[in-house]
Order: sequence, then structure tokens, then C-alpha cells
Amino acid sequence: MQHEITARHPLLDSQGQLIEPGYTKGLLMEYDRHAIRAGSLRIKEWDYYLITCRDFGIALTIADNSYMCLDSISFLDFQTGWQQTASPMGFLSLGKRHLPASSSEGDLCVSRKTYGLEFLHRGDHRILRFHMDNFCDGKPISGEIRLENPKQESMVICTPFPEKKTAFYYNQKINCMPASGQVVFDGLTREFVPGQAFGVLDWGRGVWTYKNTWYWGSASGLVDGIPFGFNIGYGFGDTSAASENMLFYDGKAHKLSQVTFHIPMKPKTFSTRGGCCGRSGMTVDTADLTEDYLSPWTFTSDDGRFEMDFVPILDRAACTDIKLICSDQHQVFGLFTGRAVLDDGRVIQVKDFLGFAEKVFNKW
Repeated sequence: MQHEITARHPLLDSQGQLIEPGYTKGLLMEYDRHAIRAGSLRIKEWDYYLITCRDFGIALTIADNSYMCLDSISFLDFQTGWQQTASPMGFLSLGKRHLPASSSEGDLCVSRKTYGLEFLHRGDHRILRFHMDNFCDGKPISGEIRLENPKQESMVICTPFPEKKTAFYYNQKINCMPASGQVVFDGLTREFVPGQAFGVLDWGRGVWTYKNTWYWGSASGLVDGIPFGFNIGYGFGDTSAASENMLFYDGKAHKLSQVTFHIPMKPKTFSTRGGCCGRSGMTVDTADLTEDYLSPWTFTSDDGRFEMDFVPILDRAACTDIKLICSDQHQVFGLFTGRAVLDDGRVIQVKDFLGFAEKVFNKW
């Protein structure tokens, strides 16, 4: 079942519960933080931008997760497979950062002694500015990027959580945003060339349960000169009303059903049942396996409309574990090759199409 919401109304009712789970192709529901009826420490809000070209990428985050806030800059070098992420945190922000209630308006600025980020709306485009004095080994990073706001459809999902009626996730993903600008790091100025660089916005607002795992994948670019991208994912909440899987082609969204991530596995320990894992005649228990993120993945769909191979380039891995709070992230960037089928049956073939796929486990 893929329920499309077509009428505009508030996101939450008077009890703080989702009025209508499902998906839309634009930011239709009206988000109001004051309508939330869950505990104030459970509210999570963020704006995440990822801008990539074939050689490098930049990811920028401003988040207010109530009990903590986070600002993040990532530099991704796809030529060498190197990445660096710096994510200063604060505590008990509790909504004081005033993240906008809509993705289409409202500026978001963070200014600290050693770094700053700005996400600015300018009508038909957005401006992203950032700097950090000590980004990596004492070296600073800075940049300014322009993202165009073309008239196009996007993925929006309203997801409830079965464990708690006042928990929900309201999320928009805007793919295929044409990008231009530059990044200065390690003595080099790298350019995002128009027509070769694209951005995606992950705009999230909601009340999350304490423990969850999500899978997310995304890519944006050109196929035969026409903008094409996709958003795929699952793993959290009750998605029986709709999945977040969607294709984007020439500004139009095409809804997919279910997509499965097939992450390769490898032995993580020697078997305790008679010898080394993988030796002839020995068996390996699934408890002795772990994800092999840098080996090739595959993706399949229940209707055959999204079938991809994925060759990793780099794993942006991060793990924070302080018992009550844990975040284990693997955002793997690489190249997709395969086919995607639009609503009208047209087949889009891609080869070595840059994107990412991730698995994230959180106790937060």
C-alpha cells in the first residue's frame, strides 16, 4: 500500500498524533513544534545538505535534538577514498536553535568562535556558507555553495511509530538540486561546476523512539542530460501506509514500493566450533558475521522497478557509544549501476552513478 496524502492540513491532531500517515510529493503538512505532546527531550529536528560532484563532496548539518545539538562539516574525496568529519556538539538545546517549520523558508545560522554555518533562502536559490578554523590537523576549511530551487517534486513522508502514539517522523528529501560554488581546504580551492554538481536536502522534524536502525540511500545527477535521482530507505517506524522510496526524473517524482539493501557480510571472529571461519568443512554462525561495507552491495525491489549494483568508494564511519547514548553510522559512498523503472514503464539505465547508501543504529 502506498497512500498519497492530497489535502493540506496540520501534521498533528490535538493529542499530538499524526493525522494522516503516508507520503506526498511536496511539503504539504503543516509542522508546528508546539503541537507536539511528547516529552521535550524526545524532539529531533535537523537540516542536512549533501553536495557532490564526481571528484568530491561536502556534507553540512545543523541539528537540534533537544538533549543535544550538533553542527557538522564533512569533506569527501572520492578520488582517494579519504574523508574527514568534524561535528561539534552542545547540550540541552531544547528547541532554542529555532529550526524553521518549513524547508522552503527561514534562514538558519550558527556562529561560534571557531566555526560557523549558514543555510540561507533566497527565493529561487539557497546559499550555504561554512567555515571551521581547525577542521583537520589544524587546517581550516571554508566554502560557499549555491543550490538552485527548480520547480520539482520531492519525497515527503509522515511516519508513525507503533511503540508510542505521540512519536512520528516528518521528513522531506529534495534531490537533484543544481549546485555551484567552491570549497577551500588544505591549500586547494575545489570548484563545484554547474551541470556537474548536485545537492540533496534531508529535512527532518519529529519525535523519535529511543532505539532504532535506519537504512537510507540517495543519488542525484544527469542521465542523457536529464536530471535523475532517487531516494530509498526503511527500517524505522510503521511504513505500512507508505515507504520513502521514490525516483525523480526531469522534475517529476515516481513512487516505488519496497526496496531492500543487501549489504555483504564477512567473518568478524574465528569460529569457536572447530577452527577458523571460512575454512573447508567449517560453518559460520550469523553471530560471527558483520557487515562488509566496502565490498559490493546489491539492491532489489519487490516489484522489480529498482535493481542496482553498488561499488563502494569510501565509508564515512563514526561510532559514539556512551551506553545510554549510542550512534553507529556507516554512510558509504560509491557508484550505482543498474535500472530503475518510472511510473509509465520507461526504463532508466545508469552506470557508475555516484551516490551513497547507509546503515545507522541509534540509541538517542
